[in-house]
Amino acid sequence: MTHLDRHLGRSLGEKDYGGNCNVYDGDRPGDPFHNVWDKFDAFVPTHFFGWWLKTLIIRDWWLCTVMSIMFEILEYTLEHQLPNFSECWWDHWIMDALVCNGLGIYLGMKTLQYFSMKPYHWRSLWKIPTYKGKLQRIIAQFGPHSWIDFDWKPTSSLTRWFSTILVTFIFLLAELNTFYLKFILWVPPAHYLNLVRLFIFLLAGAVSMRETFQYLDDPECKQFGRQSWVLVSIIITEFLIIAKFGWNTITLPLPTHVAIFWMIGLLALFIWTLWYFFVREKLLPSFRKGSGFFRSKAKNGISLKNGSHSRLKTD
Repeated sequence: MTHLDRHLGRSLGEKDYGGNCNVYDGDRPGDPFHNVWDKFDAFVPTHFFGWWLKTLIIRDWWLCTVMSIMFEILEYTLEHQLPNFSECWWDHWIMDALVCNGLGIYLGMKTLQYFSMKPYHWRSLWKIPTYKGKLQRIIAQFGPHSWIDFDWKPTSSLTRWFSTILVTFIFLLAELNTFYLKFILWVPPAHYLNLVRLFIFLLAGAVSMRETFQYLDDPECKQFGRQSWVLVSIIITEFLIIAKFGWNTITLPLPTHVAIFWMIGLLALFIWTLWYFFVREKLLPSFRKGSGFFRSKAKNGISLKNGSHSRLKTD
């Protein structure tokens, strides 16, 4: 890392956001909300603008919300490995999940609605009379072909369900790589390498997510996109770098209560998948068939009473 910046390669002190979690501290009458103000740092706007841009990539409110909540759970899970993940409960769920991430996702969906309804006139650059119009045309050239929402329909089929879970897993792994790389390679949060990496991931992720959605949604698309393969390879390579230089960190055992929580969660996910895609699919035809039998009997004026058939009186 010192070949890129001679100031790198030095151990960093990670900020612990936990500790005193009192919202109101009566012991400091001059600034009783100092614990809250202390949490407002560079990560607050990063959370907000990050999830605004991620929503423009994922384009689905439910999937963005699930990923946001899952990342907060991962912070709880891995706070024994990364001190940066140790936060107060209100920092996790109010400041991060609800305010920063939630508002970022909301603004992202509103941005998608605006651009999806806006008419586009793709004229030649030299036929646009004003410099402002030329600049807007140049910027639009590097934007997506369309801004429509992605309906991922995760429960429409078993394949779609596993694909959505895999997309979520890869996305969260890329998010975790951000924090583990800067912790293990001693890169300060505000360093330009972090910003460059995030910028590249946003551009590449937009194309990759579009390719992934088209592969899942378009029956005519038979091949997984090349950009998606490249991005997945980069994410896996990053994880291998973390495993090589931070093996002692990532192999720290999970606390017992965290391990039990994840076992229960994965078991519940497995049981729900079996019920929804196998048991439920077999029960529904029988239920519909039975319902159709009773409807036809009622329509023909036949009722079942005391185990015997009796003709209903009709006018």
